[in-house]
Amino acid sequence: MHEIPAAAFDGKAFARHLTHAPGVYRMYGAGDALLYVGKAGNLKKRVSSYFMRPQMEPRIAAMVAQIVRMETTVTRTESEALMLEAQLIKELRPRYNILLRDDKSYPWVVLSAHPEFPRMAYHRGARNGPGEYFGPFPSSGAVRESLNLLHKLFRLRGCEDSYFRNRTRPCLQHQIGRCSAPCVGLISAADYAQDVRHVRMFLQGRSSVIIDELSSAMRVASSELRFEQAARLRDQVQALRSVQSAHYVIGASNDMDVLACALQGETACVSVLFFRHGMALGSRDFFPRLGVDAPTPSALLAQFIAQYYGDHPAPPEIVLAEAPEDDALLAEVLVARAGHDVSIRSRVRGDRARFVELATRNAQAGLAGRLASRQTLDARFADLTRLLGLAAPPARIECFDISHTLGEATVASCVAFGRDGPLKGYYRKFNIAGIAAGDDYAAMEQALTRRFRRAAEGGDWASPDLLLIDGGAGQVARAQQVLAELGLTAIPIVGVAKGPARRSGEETLVLAQGRGEIHPGSASPALQLVNAVRDEAHRFAIGAHRRRREMARERGSLQEIPGIGPRRRRALLDAFGGLAGLQAAGVEEIARVNGIDRELAGRIYAALHG
Repeated sequence: MHEIPAAAFDGKAFARHLTHAPGVYRMYGAGDALLYVGKAGNLKKRVSSYFMRPQMEPRIAAMVAQIVRMETTVTRTESEALMLEAQLIKELRPRYNILLRDDKSYPWVVLSAHPEFPRMAYHRGARNGPGEYFGPFPSSGAVRESLNLLHKLFRLRGCEDSYFRNRTRPCLQHQIGRCSAPCVGLISAADYAQDVRHVRMFLQGRSSVIIDELSSAMRVASSELRFEQAARLRDQVQALRSVQSAHYVIGASNDMDVLACALQGETACVSVLFFRHGMALGSRDFFPRLGVDAPTPSALLAQFIAQYYGDHPAPPEIVLAEAPEDDALLAEVLVARAGHDVSIRSRVRGDRARFVELATRNAQAGLAGRLASRQTLDARFADLTRLLGLAAPPARIECFDISHTLGEATVASCVAFGRDGPLKGYYRKFNIAGIAAGDDYAAMEQALTRRFRRAAEGGDWASPDLLLIDGGAGQVARAQQVLAELGLTAIPIVGVAKGPARRSGEETLVLAQGRGEIHPGSASPALQLVNAVRDEAHRFAIGAHRRRREMARERGSLQEIPGIGPRRRRALLDAFGGLAGLQAAGVEEIARVNGIDRELAGRIYAALHG
């Protein structure tokens, strides 16, 4: 690694001593803030280009003017440089790079590794557990739709193993025709294995083979006068044919992703269509943050591919609306990551050209929706700035809300909004303790103190430009007191008080420091923005409160039973998947749990049923 000190940075002198080898360069500004990460096939030539040009684009010139120091890392090949660049961009999030903002893992369908009766379920996260994983799917909705269909068609169980082991009678899923009830022996292991095999084949795109097998079995059952079984097989075949016609895509015989992008000004949309085993799994739109360069579609797609397929498995074929920059280099990197051949194609005909056209329309529609949403948000921020008399539109708004049930399990939420909508990285919840039940003022004081103490001490979480409080003058006064004690008097505070009828649009905005009240009315863009932020804080607080309350009730109801300590309580809840499952169990089921004899099971049953 080559590095020079921050004093009087001379780019030409720095470049003069660089190697001609491939590698990655990093530009740093004041305070060691990372400005830009780039890769080069020739470090000396690429870095020199920033300091030898007589004229540069204004944005590039502005970035170069901020450089305090630079670092370089030499790699063996240009493909290694491309991989390192994508990794550093994702981890360090430089200010002037194109940045793919996609932190969510993709959902999968998983078949568990149970030896006789595997469970079929939704899965998101690392795939390091035992079992078979099918996907990825573009959204949780696509997975849930597929699971709903598969449970109807093949009736595999979806319950947790702890629940499955302790059943003595079929559950509701069996009664509505979505499970064959292997827990109580209503299906043999051999027949269940056949259903598992059919699910596996369906998820691999071999539904035609399943239809042939079921049709043959239907004819055999009919010839043997087993008409009820033949009718069930007939219905299953008809359902499979309906699904096949709805989801099968002509021309998508291979696993492939189809990508297209649309650009306008500072906004971009990349749309991806997913095809697996001849079936369309849906699409997903991405809105990467653009960097210092005004990218062309080919440059944007190249950056997108390098970052996106660093975290997601690349299919054997990627079809693009535009040929990406360095397509051969990208293909080499993707092959190394995926462990199989990956073809990048852009000049396509026939069905693939039709898919490209569809992806392009999706990208254009996504971009239009994004621009319309941003224009609406900009108008709302501008109106809020005018209404509250702020010097500039707030870059970040935070809102606090309190949720409890008659003082039980009090939780405070903090949500944040910026010019592009919710900033979920700044969301926080605070479990409130040590206050009188139902004292919302004390709860708000505790939450605000815990949140803003870090800002007052120079922590890594800076203060917002506007603070909203769900409440009236009393809550606002308490918030003003907390911030004044912490020396944060410059933050504008606004309370959001509900109207007399508690209807949306009739809220009153209560200003701090005795500046009075404002009644904007339902047509006010400013109030629409405030209500959106307040409603999100309310949703977040209620969800956190309900989770805390249920956990407390599960522990509390069992703690009152003599002979139930922490270990037995945990064993009971694990065995039945929670308090609801335990309450639905009989004495014999409870007695099967390790450490619970029949007498204790009877006491537990009596305590839970009054």
